[in-house]
Amino acid sequence: MEKGEELWVCCFFNLYNGVKGLFYCMIKIFYILILLISTGSAKAQVEKRDSMLKLLSAQKENTSAVLLYLDIAGLYEDNEPATAIRYCKKAVELSIKINFASGTIKAMRGLGNVFVMLGNFDSTLYYYEKCLEMSKKSNDSLNIGISLFNIGTAYRQMADFQSAISYSLQAVKILESFGDKAVLAKMNNGLQLLYYYLPNYEMAIAYGEKAVQQARELKDNNLLLTSLSNLSMSYKDKQQLEKSKLVLMEALKLAKQAGDVYSESGILLNLAGVFLEQGDYNLLKVFAGRSLALHRQINSKDGECISLRALAISYLHERKYQLAKDYAQKAYDIADSNNYKLEKANCLKTLSNISFAMQNLKEGEMYFNKSDDLEEEIFKESYMKSAAEYEKKYESEKKDKQIVLQKAQLQKRKILNYVLIGSAAALLLLSLLAYRNYNQKKKLQQQRISELETQQHLTATQAVLKGEEQERTRLAKDLHDGLGGMLSGIKYSLNTMKGNLIMTPENNQAFERSMDMLDSSIKEMRRVAHNMMPEALVKFGLDTALKDFCHDVNQSGALQVSYQSIGLENEMIEQTTAIAIYRIVQELINNTMKHAAAKNAIVQVTKSVNQLAITVEDDGTGFDTAVLKQSKARPDDQVGRGIGWSNIQNRVEFLKGTLDVQSEKEKGTSVHIEINIT
Repeated sequence: MEKGEELWVCCFFNLYNGVKGLFYCMIKIFYILILLISTGSAKAQVEKRDSMLKLLSAQKENTSAVLLYLDIAGLYEDNEPATAIRYCKKAVELSIKINFASGTIKAMRGLGNVFVMLGNFDSTLYYYEKCLEMSKKSNDSLNIGISLFNIGTAYRQMADFQSAISYSLQAVKILESFGDKAVLAKMNNGLQLLYYYLPNYEMAIAYGEKAVQQARELKDNNLLLTSLSNLSMSYKDKQQLEKSKLVLMEALKLAKQAGDVYSESGILLNLAGVFLEQGDYNLLKVFAGRSLALHRQINSKDGECISLRALAISYLHERKYQLAKDYAQKAYDIADSNNYKLEKANCLKTLSNISFAMQNLKEGEMYFNKSDDLEEEIFKESYMKSAAEYEKKYESEKKDKQIVLQKAQLQKRKILNYVLIGSAAALLLLSLLAYRNYNQKKKLQQQRISELETQQHLTATQAVLKGEEQERTRLAKDLHDGLGGMLSGIKYSLNTMKGNLIMTPENNQAFERSMDMLDSSIKEMRRVAHNMMPEALVKFGLDTALKDFCHDVNQSGALQVSYQSIGLENEMIEQTTAIAIYRIVQELINNTMKHAAAKNAIVQVTKSVNQLAITVEDDGTGFDTAVLKQSKARPDDQVGRGIGWSNIQNRVEFLKGTLDVQSEKEKGTSVHIEINIT
């Protein structure tokens, strides 16, 4: 297939059967399982991008920098793919340098995503297969499932539907077991495209409507945009034109809100196709004109070509024949200069129809014959390619048969020898199978015991942490409301007594010292109560509580802490999770103050759709990370950071998160934690 043909196959084939192909313009736009596109207005995207670029300039080479590179790449992905590729490659290089496996996988996937949009499917397949290879090495089931599905998507784009189905079904088995709503929604969106191209429109619509519903529940506008646009194609081919128009109009609104010019241009052209099918040539002209302007804006020659031909058809129906011919000729010139063979044939058909309408039968027949010859040429090229592939396949099968025949002959020669040793081998095999069966049962029993112990450990940890926080809350309340109230009452009573007593100067001085001690006691009691359960955490949420904690540490002068948060504003995290995260950050900063001899520290908290990432870094002395294994094996270890790290590990396990620690002597420490949240 020539350049550009995968985008515009069969678009406006001629005046009467030219609608179906318009929907193929979405092939390059809506394509993959995991697509990181920012939501919101174009202005908001620019502001967010500028903010991230400023943050990047002061960022060290650590896991946070990798994630920041990927976030920036996601913001460039729609409108500046070359820039997105550059930032993804930086993320890959840095991830490999600091041995950040999950970051490398994410960056490779990001590169695959961008190359899909560019139509470079060989590169897409390369990066997705790299993701699969690395995920298998890490034994990361979720990323294995995602990588399999993305490879299936790439094969679907390459029209290798057998491979697409094979990889997609493998992925579905894995991903369904996780029950992640966002992943399942994107998977359903991918499946509807696969069934659309088979074609099986009923199944495509079933999966598409499910994906749309899930996207609405998740309030994920990017996923909703892709799901609606993909669903419109199945509705249109089933001749459910009103449904197709409705979902495209909603998708158009979302594309405008996101400032996604690439998607908007394709949606406008698809709407033009619906109006052509309905015979509404005025709206055909309006939407084709808007599509033409946007395709010229993004320098999309194939989109410009089809938009021009759509306008030519609208003017033909208005009987403005010369204007129709001018637009059709412009479309033909673009198709000819870019070697869009199939679109060139379609333009010739349109010019033929216009010439016949102008009563110029000779010219109409000339255009028709040229179109017919070009279509025959395209068919021959396709046939020759298929014939070559079949011949290659036939030769390969022939060689395989010869190899099988030779092996069969060798097998016959050796069969007598096999009979002689067969009995002995059978006895040995039975013995080995019995022994293996015994070992297998033993391993299964041990595995069940280990699973029960792990579950018991997690349950016990959960109970201990919840009990600890409940006791902290109770003690904080008792101290603040009980002892605090009593001390304040005593202070008030003493102040009242002082006004009714006559004291010597010495007694008066002693009395004032006692009042100062009482004030100090009240402050200390309030500090202890605040540490047990910060009031800001309960009233205002995690972001405010962490900000106050870092401010208090700065005020103490023991350590200068810089606090940064992305996506956490006005977000209310579930209280048990928020308390656990607060305690983790508190423990990490306390460790830094006690053991790291650091002057500065950074606390970063980033929230995405369903994930929370916490990074705490310091410029201290660092330590040998082997200590962490010792502290986990010996929770009673009182040396260095042992107990603190044990508490942190227990809380991360309780939250079912991942913990990554990078530290070297005299080079500081970086702790990165990722937690899935709903």
